[in-house]
Amino acid sequence: MTDYGHDLLFGTFVTPVAAQADQVVALAQLTEEVGLDLVTVQDHPYQARFLDTWTLLSVIAARTTRVRVAPNVANLPLRQPAVLARSAATLDLLTGGRVELGLGAGAFWDAIAAMGGGRLTPGQSVQALEEAIAIIRGIWAVDGGSVKVDGTHHRVRGVHPGPAPAHDIGIWLGAYKKRMLTVTGRLADGWLPSSPYAPPEQLPAMNAVIDDAAHDAGRDPAAVRRLYNIAGSFGRGSDFLTGSPADWAEQLAELTLRDGVSGYILTSDDPDMIRRFAAEVAPAVRDLVAAGRSAAAAPAASSPAPAAADDSAVAVVPPAASSPTPAVGSPAPAVSSSAASAAAAAAGITPTPDDGVRLSDERLWDESTRPTAPAPDPTLRYSPAQRAAGQHLIDVHDHLRSELRTVRDLISQVAAGAISAGGARAHINTMTMRQNNWTLGAYCESYCRVVTTHHTIEDISMLPQLRRADPALAPVVDRLTEEHHVIHDVLERVDRALVALVSEPDRIGEVQAAVDLLTDTLLSHLSYEERELVEPLARFSQG
Repeated sequence: MTDYGHDLLFGTFVTPVAAQADQVVALAQLTEEVGLDLVTVQDHPYQARFLDTWTLLSVIAARTTRVRVAPNVANLPLRQPAVLARSAATLDLLTGGRVELGLGAGAFWDAIAAMGGGRLTPGQSVQALEEAIAIIRGIWAVDGGSVKVDGTHHRVRGVHPGPAPAHDIGIWLGAYKKRMLTVTGRLADGWLPSSPYAPPEQLPAMNAVIDDAAHDAGRDPAAVRRLYNIAGSFGRGSDFLTGSPADWAEQLAELTLRDGVSGYILTSDDPDMIRRFAAEVAPAVRDLVAAGRSAAAAPAASSPAPAAADDSAVAVVPPAASSPTPAVGSPAPAVSSSAASAAAAAAGITPTPDDGVRLSDERLWDESTRPTAPAPDPTLRYSPAQRAAGQHLIDVHDHLRSELRTVRDLISQVAAGAISAGGARAHINTMTMRQNNWTLGAYCESYCRVVTTHHTIEDISMLPQLRRADPALAPVVDRLTEEHHVIHDVLERVDRALVALVSEPDRIGEVQAAVDLLTDTLLSHLSYEERELVEPLARFSQG
């Protein structure tokens, strides 16, 4: 996983059609109104149907108050770098630091030449870009003395720097080929490809070139923000960005956690699509990424010794038709799944056992009907990397268990009058999984989102991969997926109880009952999942 840890940005990439100038500005204003972060505009000065990009960005900046603006990307062969630097700094000063600078080495050389620009080879255009970056940075560095760049394609001698921009403007490069990617890693603040030209499956290899170049230049690869111009449609497709908003969110969150992409810029002039992107996709991506980062940051459990053969019992509730419901707070009768537990022990991993204690008298599934995976080849040997892959699931689950204990303790203290709502808030503000304006309900709701996110990632990634790797796991995968849906319904019940608690504090008992049921179902499910999957995860990992 290569997540560079940047905050997430979401924006639009609007077409600067001159015949629809008012609509173009209105789309930029809509971008701000719906809560997105960035408005970008393509730059093709030779295109007679388009508005001039820099003039348009200035108008957009004047008619908005919050969003950043950027060319996506500026056509350097027709934008003299010293003048471009001063234009960007000026607009940044006038907007209070809302300008970023996308740069491109150039394309469509016949059209560029027709406008009076020089015709360059691909290699020459990259060299000219490097020279331009040096000039632009020199103009912005007001404490660095006069600017002198004696390049092959761009030359400045003794130019006084200034004005300084209001903030450190990012230089984001539109790059695809190895030489441009190398320049990105050495010199740029950001990388800005487009999904139609660099589909998701190509990003890891391109990222590696940038990272290697950054390392060679003595830079941290995280110094280069990864942004992505994306195009798609909302529907029922299975390809990249062709499904529902939830599908989009899952795919984009995976790009952040896997490839470090932290900026998503929607290529669309459809107001309704922009609204849905802002309302349904962006928040979901933020939640998924936050959950993934939280899980990755959870303290790793120490590697335990292999489980003993008699540690295989897992507590279940027998079918309701054949036996009564156990008493509240008492252990449920246990049955054995020795094959799965023995397999986990052989892999050197100890799943967390279910202690069988149930806090609620409500049962939402019959644990005795849970399928179990077939035993693997007993002669298999597991590398440390493979064991770590199986252990990772337990580590993630342990983080969820820890947060659940905190929720339960907090609710108990509020119910007992041991702490006030303000005291609860102060305590919660010290925790990892906190948000602004914390309340008891907000914390519980945040936790519920993390659980839902964890299950969503499993449903779209881990479980289908295991099914494909070993079809014999299909019954277990199907049961786990069904239980995810049940737990989602329990989380919704917690949400409803919390909403009622806001206006009627004496209804905290309902919250306690809902959290008791969540505790029963979630802890039982996590133990079952670990019991059945830690060994297959180890077996099929690349180790």
